[in-house]
Amino acid sequence: MTHDHVAPASTPAVEAPLISPEEAADRFAAGAVVVDVRSDAGRAKDGAIPGAIRGDRDRIDAQFLLDSPEKLAEITEWDQDIVIVCGSIRGSGPVAQKLRESGFTNVAHVDGGFPAWRDAGAPAAELPSEG
Repeated sequence: MTHDHVAPASTPAVEAPLISPEEAADRFAAGAVVVDVRSDAGRAKDGAIPGAIRGDRDRIDAQFLLDSPEKLAEITEWDQDIVIVCGSIRGSGPVAQKLRESGFTNVAHVDGGFPAWRDAGAPAAELPSEG
């Protein structure tokens, strides 16, 4: 069995850029995939990004590599516009960097994380409380 989508070989990893929440929202509006890597508890406490997909920081290879049987359906191309959001850059930076090192060429993460995204007026919604 051959795979049509193989990570580009010997591509030097370039540090994933840190972008403003406003730029992230513009990219989202233009069709970028926004991946929220906050915990379920963090999303329940602070709110969610409507239309974002939930990524698991501990399962990046399984969820993103194009030949993974567990790949997220929204991830389709090595050059796809992907924006990573976490509670802060301490969470999003390593995920964005890992994706860059894996061969994704158009990955960025949000300066200030979800709080900055929400404060900038980007799409955000409260999650209903359970219980």
